[in-house]
Amino acid sequence: MSTHALTALIAEDEPLLAAALQAELARAWPELRVVASVSDGISAVREALALKPDLLFFDIRMPGQSGLDAAAELMDAWDERATPFPLLVFVTAYDQYAVQAFEAQAMDYLLKPVQPARLEKSVQKLRLALDGRARTATESGATALADASAAQLQRLLAALQPALQPAAPRAAWLRQLPVSPAGSGGHSIRMVQVAEVLFLQAADKYVRVVTASGEHLLRTPLKDLLEQLDPAEFWQIHRASAVRADAIDSVQRDEAGRLHLSLRGSDERLVVSRLYAHRFRAL
Repeated sequence: MSTHALTALIAEDEPLLAAALQAELARAWPELRVVASVSDGISAVREALALKPDLLFFDIRMPGQSGLDAAAELMDAWDERATPFPLLVFVTAYDQYAVQAFEAQAMDYLLKPVQPARLEKSVQKLRLALDGRARTATESGATALADASAAQLQRLLAALQPALQPAAPRAAWLRQLPVSPAGSGGHSIRMVQVAEVLFLQAADKYVRVVTASGEHLLRTPLKDLLEQLDPAEFWQIHRASAVRADAIDSVQRDEAGRLHLSLRGSDERLVVSRLYAHRFRAL
């Protein structure tokens, strides 16, 4: 088992539940030190990057950013070469459908309100995971370990999607996008054929719509836009970007193990999030 003082971060927007979880952790795992307790996903990412805890207890539903989205963002920003990515425990009030999704992906979870007996089982599981973590990282490499965790989280996100946001009925995928030319201030609109789009990238309140002939802006959240595009044509490669699959020219892996795409018709190189690296597993 790791000999350094183990630390944890709690992200829970209900103060009483956060306090109850911290109290139960103090009883079940006295040597574990809770270094921060925050109430939203954005703060959870910021504090986790600053404090580098060993364990994360993330509520799924929080204001601003869900625990799942916070975990995905944190995984993208984490430098596993310096510190192993924390073990994740999700705290959920979801029904049996969601619990089955957690169990299928072997992701640890706690149901609200947290029960002492269930928490003790989770603590035992986490202790064993921490025991084996250093050996696994040595044998497989930190990058491979991080990639495996990312793939596990991605599968969980996909399994939970119907519960989180049921898909709306759709007559057909979008074929045109009403965009504003970059720099126009939104004062002019033109229609761009979806077939011309090389990649989409979230930028503040807009989405950059990049074609071989130029760049345009669309005031629609990327997540909402992707739900209206054929997923066989557009692959999400990062929480903030998606590419036309048949525009991909090459894929390179850097020294840190991160993947970068080059596209035909564009000079930009796009980063592939660990959550979506499974699309290029052969590399």
